[in-house]
Amino acid sequence: MSFKEIGNSTWGPAGLALLTAAVLWVGWPVHAAPLALLLLVAWVPYLRLEQVLVRQRSSGWKVFRYTYLTLVLWNLFVTYWVSYSTLGGGVTAVVLNSLLMCLPTMAFYHTKRLAGPRLGYVSLPIYWLAFEQLHLHWDFTWPWLTLGNGFAQANQLIQWYEYTGFLGGSLWMWVVNILVFGALFGLGTTPENAAPVAPLRRWLAPVLATLLPIGLSFLIGATYQEKGKSAEVLVIQPNVDPFQEKFEGTVNFISYDEQLSRLIRLTEQQMTAQTRLVLWPETALDEPYWESNFETYPKVQRVRQFLAGHPGLELVTGVTSVLAYPNKETASTTARFRDDLGYYDFFNTAVHFPSATGKAEFYHKSRLVPGVEGVPNWVKAATIDLGGNAGGLGSQAERTVYRMAAADSTLRVAPVICYESIYGDFVNEYIRNGATLIGIITNDGWWSDSPGHQQHLQYATLRAIETRRDIARSANTGISAFINQKGEIMTQTGWWIQTGRRYSVRLNEELTFYVRHGELLGPAMQVLAVLLLLGTMIRSVNRRFAAKPDEAPQAAVARMS
Repeated sequence: MSFKEIGNSTWGPAGLALLTAAVLWVGWPVHAAPLALLLLVAWVPYLRLEQVLVRQRSSGWKVFRYTYLTLVLWNLFVTYWVSYSTLGGGVTAVVLNSLLMCLPTMAFYHTKRLAGPRLGYVSLPIYWLAFEQLHLHWDFTWPWLTLGNGFAQANQLIQWYEYTGFLGGSLWMWVVNILVFGALFGLGTTPENAAPVAPLRRWLAPVLATLLPIGLSFLIGATYQEKGKSAEVLVIQPNVDPFQEKFEGTVNFISYDEQLSRLIRLTEQQMTAQTRLVLWPETALDEPYWESNFETYPKVQRVRQFLAGHPGLELVTGVTSVLAYPNKETASTTARFRDDLGYYDFFNTAVHFPSATGKAEFYHKSRLVPGVEGVPNWVKAATIDLGGNAGGLGSQAERTVYRMAAADSTLRVAPVICYESIYGDFVNEYIRNGATLIGIITNDGWWSDSPGHQQHLQYATLRAIETRRDIARSANTGISAFINQKGEIMTQTGWWIQTGRRYSVRLNEELTFYVRHGELLGPAMQVLAVLLLLGTMIRSVNRRFAAKPDEAPQAAVARMS
């Protein structure tokens, strides 16, 4: 049976749904990098599925069912590892995210039905990117499957992300898929053989849409020169099992004193006299530390003693911190209350020790994992666990940049905590605030040895391209790494080992187009999506009113007969 015939068979729609999900999975990180090219044709089976169902005059409900099947299989294949933390959280993420993805696809179906195929296929990337932009900024944000992330492992193909950001990859994927689909099956509602087109003309547009961005990317990559002064940075991977060792009450709990001893020991083993900055991972110091009396804690004093023995060395580490508020009026919307403590917030925090005696600086994680760290008030009773501290943490509005106290002030670090690293426009704010190095601290051990922590590493390469900043990444259980300004992983650790990595990073101070101007594609597509929806609805209403004058003569004829 040929590919053209499969959509017309009894099992065709389900087969095409499965094929779409399978090709998306194979092309997604972390398979072989060249397989990312499959993403440029991965949606063709789905587009064929929708076309066949429309030609069969299937109901919108049937189109929705097979659309949802496609999306839920894709979500399951690529993000099943979320269930390694909790089964309920994994199921919820797959089921709900797939349902949300039906919004742009079904908007495409209805626009195509009401406004015709030409406008319908133009609307699809517009609706999809508008959805992805929304998914970056609302309470239940989960942009892991933003289409532009799919090219992360093949960053030689997308060096132009410094202009468009990762949503440019989403647009590229849809444009090529639609053009390839049109070359194979036609974009109209009539059968494929109704209007034959010469093969050369039919395939010219998809070939150009594929090769021109790739050629531009290779040109940018070949001519780009890494910029900035150098500084030696060290990242530490303590490898403390978050399920059994890290937290008090777990089966093989390692005392917080011993965890700190491990961090100091690994740092002293790996550092040199030239090391200027060391990164410890997210919640490396996990005991709750009240920020008001932070310096009084014995472990903080141990850190101070360690730094005193290494003049010129600065430290950024993850901690769990607590901030008290004087009264209800000054408390945040996420604040908790106890009679003996008053109003206070818990934070997933990055702390900067500028020296042995310099005042500690605090940055509170701002992009919180939905259902785990960031919980809207109206759903606090129904949280899910994707790894981390369930409940609802506080956050801060601005992006803090840590300026090193060393003589070379060009070392300015963006303290990016875990989940925050998958947001391109969010990381841009650090760079606009002066960051010359992106420092990612994370704890990916919740997902075990799965594609989850590997995808998280690969997504960081996109931030390097978008901002042209080196990245130092410290992960509790792996993978810790250094990434250069072209998105290339220069050195990385293995999984599940106690170790560290040292590298001489470059400190670029120039701003890319994407950093200077921010996210342009997403907001523009949202405006276009609203206009498209309004235009489609108006067109539908006009059709109905235009049909009404014919109803009266027909009724009169019926009465006379």
